[in-house]
Amino acid sequence: MSPRDEVSAARRGPVPSPAPPIAAPSILSADFARLADAVTIVDPARDWLHCDVMDNHFVPNLTFGPLIVGAVRALTTAFVDVHLMITEPARIAPEFRRAGADQITVHLEACNDLVGTLATVRGTGARVGLAVKPGSRLANAERYMADLDTLLVMTVEPGFGGQSFMRDMLEKIAAAAAWRTAHGARYLIEVDGGIAPDTARECRAAGADVFVAGHSVFRQPDARAALEALRQAFRGDASTPDA
Repeated sequence: MSPRDEVSAARRGPVPSPAPPIAAPSILSADFARLADAVTIVDPARDWLHCDVMDNHFVPNLTFGPLIVGAVRALTTAFVDVHLMITEPARIAPEFRRAGADQITVHLEACNDLVGTLATVRGTGARVGLAVKPGSRLANAERYMADLDTLLVMTVEPGFGGQSFMRDMLEKIAAAAAWRTAHGARYLIEVDGGIAPDTARECRAAGADVFVAGHSVFRQPDARAALEALRQAFRGDASTPDA
């Protein structure tokens, strides 16, 4: 991305999000040698494109940075959803926004000054998300939730793809949906980890709006068909087979 393009990205607002429910295929499970082909399965009118950024500090894995997000932005007009699994993300969040992130999600557990970090993300012009690990109580996030665009409920431990869905997180999803209704909040509830057609149906029933899926989409023989099966599952098509 040229300096001129970076300035343009920083000034424009986020790409409008489609209405929920929304599929968010994670490029972490895609073939990076064929990334341009991989992202074509995403329908900007229905889907987000999810980017999992890990720093080998907050989580044990190391993935990619703004350079790849910028490449993704150049390949799609879809909403680009960036999940920062990094310690103290405020220092680098603006770079992800300049690269083309439409939403930047930080972790409750990764910030010494979470109020300041959320304000930094908001100040970039991106939508603001907050992620909560499985072991963290939703109550610890409540003081921030009224101002969020997205609350990401992790349904596996962050750090690696391909883990099994943690069904005890359904209670947390339902609690987040109940809190949203009780307080008139506007955040979307996103789920990430072990999401496939069967678990997407369960999460949707609990109140989830956005469904991040990596292996169940990009590691299938036909990723486009797998994504459509996921969409049908959370939209309530009973005829959809499990992946």
